[in-house]
Amino acid sequence: MALPNSEFKNTKNLMNRETVSQRIKRRLQLNEIFKYIFLAGLVFALVVLSTLIYDIVSKGVGWVDLDFLRNFPSRRPEQAGLYPALIGSLWLMLLIVPMVFVIGVGAAIYLEEYAPKNRMTSFIEVNISNLAGVPSIVFGLLGLTIFVRVMELGNSIMAGALTLGLMSLPIVIVASQEALRAVKMELRHASLALGASKWQTTFNVVLPSALPGIITGIILAVSRAIGETAPLIMVGAATFISTTPSNIFSDFTALPIQIYNWTSRPQAEFQNLAAAGIIVLMTMLIAMNSVAIYIRNKYTNRH
Repeated sequence: MALPNSEFKNTKNLMNRETVSQRIKRRLQLNEIFKYIFLAGLVFALVVLSTLIYDIVSKGVGWVDLDFLRNFPSRRPEQAGLYPALIGSLWLMLLIVPMVFVIGVGAAIYLEEYAPKNRMTSFIEVNISNLAGVPSIVFGLLGLTIFVRVMELGNSIMAGALTLGLMSLPIVIVASQEALRAVKMELRHASLALGASKWQTTFNVVLPSALPGIITGIILAVSRAIGETAPLIMVGAATFISTTPSNIFSDFTALPIQIYNWTSRPQAEFQNLAAAGIIVLMTMLIAMNSVAIYIRNKYTNRH
């Protein structure tokens, strides 16, 4: 059967070495152009980030000392510290981590290992993924309505932890599901073939293999939660407090709230204090991510 004229011409052009060479050359040129565009975007982002870090470190490094870490807030910049905010952030971490680990990982295990694959579970998974991108202020409003007013927890550290934990759960669930999916099916089949039950296979085979990815997701979610300001403002975290939390129902403040309070002051000294607070917060986040990398590498080498 004879080919149409248009198809015959295209086939002829493809067989022409000069035409093929020109097309390949044009594609290589486009590849180089886009490579340098992407490289320029990366360099621009790094320059901006480096500028911000340099500005923060140059302003705040001289204010970070033991007195700054153990002093209470004060109207006098030379006497001000962030001890209550530091303790409040540590309280939040201690409450958020077990909450998101138990609920988030449990939900991921059920959805991935036990739930039937139908429209309902697909609908739930899609909504969980959408919740991971919801602005934090929305979770703050939800926490204000449910935890502060309905459950009458007030402006307590428990209300703040529940709000931040609720905001972190979608990220933990999605990351845990991806980690569970990455475990090879051969490991599950081998365990079941040896007579292990579904739960024994999940707990002793699947979960340890997926643990590096799960822990990474939890650390990243908690790191985001610790650096959030809007939800804590909505649940009523104190901008100025002269005491540290004694229990989960005490009033509290946190590092982002204290930094926000200092940046709202017009004096240059308080701007330097805010920069010092940012250095402390970044150090905490880097430490948390370092722990996540260590645990992930340890379990990756083991499995």
